[in-house]
Amino acid sequence: MKLTTLCLLFALLAAPATVPAQTYQPSEANLQSRREFQEARFGIFLHWGLYAMLASGEWTMHNQNLNYKDYAMLAGGFYPSKFNAEEWVKAIKAAGARYICFTTRHHEGFSMFHTRYSDYNIVDATPFGRDVLKELADACHKHGIRLHLYYSHADWYREDAPRGRTGLGTGRPAPKDNGESYFNFINGQLTELLTNYGEIGAIWFDGMWDQDRNPNFDWHLDEQYSLIHKLQPACLIGNNHHITPFPGEDIQIFERDLPGENKAGMSGQAISRLPLETCETMNGMWGYKINDRNYKPAKELIRYLVKAAGKDANLLMNIGPQPDGQLPAIALQRLSEVGKWLETYGETIYGTRGGCIPPHTWGVTTQKDNKLYVHILNLEDKALFLPLEDHKVRKAMLFADRSPLRFHEEEGGIVLYLNDVPQEETDIVVELQLKE
Repeated sequence: MKLTTLCLLFALLAAPATVPAQTYQPSEANLQSRREFQEARFGIFLHWGLYAMLASGEWTMHNQNLNYKDYAMLAGGFYPSKFNAEEWVKAIKAAGARYICFTTRHHEGFSMFHTRYSDYNIVDATPFGRDVLKELADACHKHGIRLHLYYSHADWYREDAPRGRTGLGTGRPAPKDNGESYFNFINGQLTELLTNYGEIGAIWFDGMWDQDRNPNFDWHLDEQYSLIHKLQPACLIGNNHHITPFPGEDIQIFERDLPGENKAGMSGQAISRLPLETCETMNGMWGYKINDRNYKPAKELIRYLVKAAGKDANLLMNIGPQPDGQLPAIALQRLSEVGKWLETYGETIYGTRGGCIPPHTWGVTTQKDNKLYVHILNLEDKALFLPLEDHKVRKAMLFADRSPLRFHEEEGGIVLYLNDVPQEETDIVVELQLKE
């Protein structure tokens, strides 16, 4: 989950030859899955792997140039005795999240599921010996939470994996140039993931940017995407490559940025017409880091969710589970706070689209049928002009208590009077009922 601005600019200027040549026609099941994905609006990202044991983030193997054979010895001590998939899923569902995205294999190359294509996996290589993905999938299906699966194209462990610009200090022998072996491995694992774990909502690829200095590199996306859609036609495909979506992809991902923004330097691409998702960390890291306690306040997390919905995007909010298998207590507290807010205001988020009023400095709007929800995040003026153009307002009220609000029509919109509105620290939500 890392890309320097320089490399991003290089990738954007180059014309990658990895673009799938296929003419992709999504199935009706896939289109329905896209609609359900948009309606969900809120998901939880779970970055978990051997790196949790080092407690310094998911890029530790690369950042510290750890030898791949020495790093693999971590598996011998990986025993997350407090892992409980039921507890994870219940806490995430209570927070109002509708789906989970779990890291099945990160750049470190360790598979967090049982695979016959490598013994470097949580069942065969650890004393824990349990397929945590199977347990998580069963709990998700039981509690009605959609399961998405993260899968890394980059691999710092396998000797046959193509070398990019990262993971070059892990001590692997000279490249064997056996791309066929590596891509057969990927396709084998994708087949397992889409065969052995029930219905999967999406495959979330990452790491393709590792070859951004080699724009002619072929990642075999055509073959991978076709395989996924063949095995599970409703399964969505997203790729965190930071460039314009390719044919065969069903959602567009933005990392650490809302669509149309590029504060983190990884989201300069144009916004497509695909369903959108932005991913962000709850603290500073994706993977568990013992001294990263800089968790964003619940107010900030809620506002980010609101802003994402106002830009017609989902929020995938990350948590890095501890090496013992528990979700950090602070993360659980934040989940609870977000969940309480959604208990009251979820109707203004779930199933909505970005509103007919684009984002402003005062906030954003979301919309569902003839109801326009005005999310006032920064109350700049007690008389707020809302540019509605051809829309006419039948009624205005505070969403929380249904108390009516005064307004009058002006050319191009209405002026909404908020003199008597109690100050709401997180989000003042106004419901406008539009005339049919």
